[in-house]
Amino acid sequence: MRALIVFCHPKQDSFTGSVLATVRDRLDAAGVEYRVRDLYRSNFAPVLTAGEMDIYLDESVNTGPVAADVEDLRWADTLIFVYPTWWYGLPAMLKGWLDRVLVPGVAFLMPDGENKDIRPGLTNITRLGVFTTCGASWWLTRFIGAPGKRTLLRGVRLICARTCKTTYAAHHLMDSSSDASRKAHLRKVAARMDRLIGAPRAAPREQTA
Repeated sequence: MRALIVFCHPKQDSFTGSVLATVRDRLDAAGVEYRVRDLYRSNFAPVLTAGEMDIYLDESVNTGPVAADVEDLRWADTLIFVYPTWWYGLPAMLKGWLDRVLVPGVAFLMPDGENKDIRPGLTNITRLGVFTTCGASWWLTRFIGAPGKRTLLRGVRLICARTCKTTYAAHHLMDSSSDASRKAHLRKVAARMDRLIGAPRAAPREQTA
């Protein structure tokens, strides 16, 4: 098993950073090899440029500007996203990563003479994990439609392996969260991770908020 964690938060000492630490703890405990792509610390440029748009459909060159990210994606069989939900969706940095890295020939196959729609390209990804935090309540997020969750668990999931397992956990009402609610959420993340990777359940190391 090889896991790629895409982490997106401007502050490493945030609660989202504690979620990342919990995810890493569970992978370490299971002896899983993994890589962390920290979008902010690596100064990832999220804007799809005009030049990249010009080569977007040319599979012989379209991975050039994001070669390292594509290599990580092709290396992995497990893809995990850790990020805060802002305005019910993905942070611009993370959305930009999807725009620039999930290109034709890597993430999906373009329509051709026999196929009118795109087809999955991330068939190497057999596990998909999504861990986020939300300022809004569960019911308000659901009322809006949870576009960030849908993008990853429906949009990205559909281009992964047909039997791809998924897991999801969100801490809602973060602005009024308590130490107890945050600790409870980290326990939930640990349990969801263990199920995702098929590891025996074990108590996670406590993380500070």
